[in-house]
Amino acid sequence: MPPNFPTILLVEDDQMDVINVQRELRRQGVEAPLLHARNGREALNMLRGENGELKIAKPNVVLLDINMPRMNGLELLEILRSDPEFVGLNIFITTTSDLETDRLKARELAVSGYIIKPLSFEKFGVGGTDIDGFSLFLDLLQLKQ
Repeated sequence: MPPNFPTILLVEDDQMDVINVQRELRRQGVEAPLLHARNGREALNMLRGENGELKIAKPNVVLLDINMPRMNGLELLEILRSDPEFVGLNIFITTTSDLETDRLKARELAVSGYIIKPLSFEKFGVGGTDIDGFSLFLDLLQLKQ
């Protein structure tokens, strides 16, 4: 894969949510490769090339679930925001949690968007997030002409 080819890292422990994201991306014509980690620890290992994982190229966008085993999304987000290599990574939180504390913590950690599951790009940008999420998502993937 060429180094400038846009990629998405999906950090999600629920296989049905993974399938849902894949289906929505296909439906929207997004052909960027989707890399998958099952929890925050696995994602960190992939990003840093640690603990037997091959280091992946820095993704254009990370879709990050909050509630996961081993290392949850907010813990991973905190680590990434304190790491000079990943501080500017474009991260969208995807979660079933609509807790104000999670929302505030995500905002403090400068997320690009906060999306309440089930994920649907038709609703991306309204309701659960403060931005025009889908067009920003496409811009970040450099897919818009």
